[in-house]
This record gives sequence, structure tokens and C-alpha cells, in this order.
Amino acid sequence: MNDPINLQELDREELLGLMMDDLYDGLRDEVEDEVNECLRRGMAAYEIMTEGLVAGMDIVGVDFRDGVLFVPEVLMSAKAMKGGMEILRPLLINSGAPQLGKAVIGTVKGDIHDIGKNLVAMMWEGAGIEVIDLGINCDVDKFFNALDQHNPDILGMSALLTTTMPYMKVVIDSMKERNIRDKYMVFVGGAPLNDAFAEEIEADVYCRDAAIAVDLAKKHLSIRRSKA
Repeated sequence: MNDPINLQELDREELLGLMMDDLYDGLRDEVEDEVNECLRRGMAAYEIMTEGLVAGMDIVGVDFRDGVLFVPEVLMSAKAMKGGMEILRPLLINSGAPQLGKAVIGTVKGDIHDIGKNLVAMMWEGAGIEVIDLGINCDVDKFFNALDQHNPDILGMSALLTTTMPYMKVVIDSMKERNIRDKYMVFVGGAPLNDAFAEEIEADVYCRDAAIAVDLAKKHLSIRRSKA
């Protein structure tokens, strides 16, 4: 049995590297301890997020995309990241640290499946995007209330049933009726969807899986920022 690691004996790079390794392995308690040790040393919350948590989730995302990791392992990593973010979030808000962007996400009306949606939400957050997760069975009013309240860059909609997929079009058509469609980037995903369906309902982005959702969100938010 290995002796427990004394975090105080590690230098900065070793501590951040350990955080990334433990994040990859889904060790939430260890990640929280490492975040707290970084804070004890006076490191800025944004620095810990980007060089520890986000850097670690980038590796998880690549290995998920390449088939090295699978959904159960990525969910464990995302939960470990979430534990670290819960410590850092109030500090990030108070410091006014920059974020990549903001997203509202939910599973559409009539659908109660949320594993894929939860994974995207957690990986977006791990990439430095503020995420408002509306949960399951979201109707037009629930989406619109969140858009009005939070003014996000992205609206993400998920569906796992062929019977609930058409509700995405209902939301997008309602956005057009309210003349707010162009304010938001609409990302859609879920097992029965494809590029052709996303194009048909006039969504901006179709996400085949969570790793691609992260890559595309980073890309589109970067473009949006450069135009602003």
C-alpha cells in the first residue's frame, strides 16, 4: 500500500499535475483537497481552474473522443471536476475572472433522459463555460424564462426519443416568432439526431457526442467573441 501523498511537500507543477491525474481518475475528494491546497498557497481561483481543472478535462475530452475513455469514466471525471468547481465558483464570481461564455441547456419536453445532457453540461463547465442546467422535460416557457434571466451565448437542447425530437423545432420556431433567434447559438444533440435533422430545424450546431460538443462550443464562442 502506497503512503499517502503530502500535498504540502509538492511544488506547484507537481500539485497541478496530481490534480489533473486525479481528475482523470475521477477522484473527487482528492481533487477537492488539491484545490484547497492551491488556495492555501495563494493561487488565484482562475489559475487553478484553467491550469488544473480545465487542463485535466481537456485530456479527458481527447481520450473520450478517441475511445480511450467511455461514458461512465467521463462522468466520474466530470463529477470530480464539479467538486473542484464548487469550491472555486464563488471566488471566480467575486474576482470577475473571464469565462469562455454562458450556456443554458435542457432535455426537451416529453423526454426524461439526461445522461448525455448532464455529460455535456459538466464538460462545458470543465471547459470554462458557465452552465445553467434546466434538467429534463423542458417546455418553451422554461427555455425562454432561462434565456431572459441568464442571457446566455448558447441554448443547448437534448432529446433521446424520436417522438420528442420535433419539439426542438417548436422551440426554434418560437424563438423566431419572438425575434430572438439570432441572439443565441442553438446546439442540439441526442442519439436519434443527425446533421440533416439539425439543418432541417435550423439549429446552428449538431453535437454527435459530448467531446465534440466541447470542441464546437469553444470554436463558436471564440468566433462570437471576435465579432463582438
